[in-house]
Amino acid sequence: MRQPPPPNVTLGGIAPHIPADLYHRAQATGQPVVIVAPDTPAAGFSWQRILIPFAIAGAVAAGAWGIVAALCYLLDVAAHTATVIAGAVGPIGAGGITLKLARSKS
Repeated sequence: MRQPPPPNVTLGGIAPHIPADLYHRAQATGQPVVIVAPDTPAAGFSWQRILIPFAIAGAVAAGAWGIVAALCYLLDVAAHTATVIAGAVGPIGAGGITLKLARSKS
């Protein structure tokens, strides 16, 4: 008695090859034949290809603005600190030359 040939199943235009001995053994034992076919990518444009670089660029830009703002704040604090110190110290003199670091309030 001859076994029927394997069915011609097409998945995405590709007919998978099932070896004859495997097919006949599965038919004799009643085991299912599992065909694993690769998934085809979805047709159209993948937005992930564009969104990830823009997200990275946005994060870099936000970080750069944060660093600039922090540097401006630190320079402002340093300028105020130097002004307070110069006003508290008063004039500095060495060898007859006097240097006034800050203007007097009067």
